[in-house]
Amino acid sequence: MGDRQRRMVFVTVGTTCFDALVKVADSEEVKQALLQKGYTDLRIQMGRGTYTPSKVSGNLNLQVEHFTFLPSIADSIREASLVISHAGSGSIFETLRLGKPLIVVVNEDLMDNHQSELAEELAEQNHLLCAHPQTLRETVEAMDLHALQPYIPGEARPVVALINEFLGFPVD
Repeated sequence: MGDRQRRMVFVTVGTTCFDALVKVADSEEVKQALLQKGYTDLRIQMGRGTYTPSKVSGNLNLQVEHFTFLPSIADSIREASLVISHAGSGSIFETLRLGKPLIVVVNEDLMDNHQSELAEELAEQNHLLCAHPQTLRETVEAMDLHALQPYIPGEARPVVALINEFLGFPVD
């Protein structure tokens, strides 16, 4: 690898089966878009899926690896320059808490997909980018990560104080 700066993209589907995301992340079109944005490595966590990504990219400048599960994905998220994730709230908030740029890909095959509502709301607030499997390449090509706003978790104490006051409990 010599003196090149490593810029890794981490793709995660959590504990689910989301082959559509794994397949599109493994496509030459998405790999080429990532290369054009300056990324050097692609790490794909494939979860319970049946699709196995290629370890070889058509363009040998992108190093590709994949695995099913790790005890924790936090290290992979920390190492990543960009995270591409399913719309699970755990993956979303862990990535945002670590301050990493995030593209959330909505799984359209889920019934009553409340996860898409979360992803779309956070995208509206400019904390992340939202895509679908068929639009991931275009999202990568058009993304401006500098336009994303940091996610700052809410402070619960004022809400707790208000509830305590309403219920007649002592307010600290």
